[in-house]
Amino acid sequence: MRSMILLAAAAALLGGCARNGDFDETGGIRLTRSACPAVAIPAFTGDVTSFDPPQSREARAIDVVATITNLRNTCNSATDPMTVTATFEVQARRAAAGPAREVVLPYFATVMRGGTQIVSKQVGRIAVRFADGQLRASAPGQASATVSLAAATLPADVQATLSRKRKAGDEDAAVDPMTDPAVRAAVQKASFELLVGFQLTQDQLAYNATR
Repeated sequence: MRSMILLAAAAALLGGCARNGDFDETGGIRLTRSACPAVAIPAFTGDVTSFDPPQSREARAIDVVATITNLRNTCNSATDPMTVTATFEVQARRAAAGPAREVVLPYFATVMRGGTQIVSKQVGRIAVRFADGQLRASAPGQASATVSLAAATLPADVQATLSRKRKAGDEDAAVDPMTDPAVRAAVQKASFELLVGFQLTQDQLAYNATR
């Protein structure tokens, strides 16, 4: 699962410098960056399928399918350390209606730095309760983490390079500052992500990756 986490974290890193708009009021290009961690679901960990019998992988043996959706985040960057909270919903469907039933699903919340370093990881559980005779059910979930504001803040010179206005006609107007290896390395070092997904077994992960 580590490779899937790294894949998602790398994608989040590329979006670390967000655009407030292509041009500002003077015609200059504006780039902004938030110190708050990005929040994402790593590839192949956003859904889980259980089978009955467990060893089967046939479609007719599918018991319950659950998906993490509506992922949102809040972040307080006015404090050090910062607190970032991800809220989400787990939507589940069972293959056949039956009596009321509860399905407990484990999920993880991992803080990554620079797309490669695992800073922390927590595992929680969320209970989805199917009402009598109902095929669908959902449950809210939440994950929180803290990140050092100092560690997530870019050096002043790098911040100046990223935020400097570039007007059409300037020699470097069309040059992305992220193409500078030093700038990119600094942004990578200061970039954190909170990744949320189902805590899958190797078999479950392989099923998601190959279906």
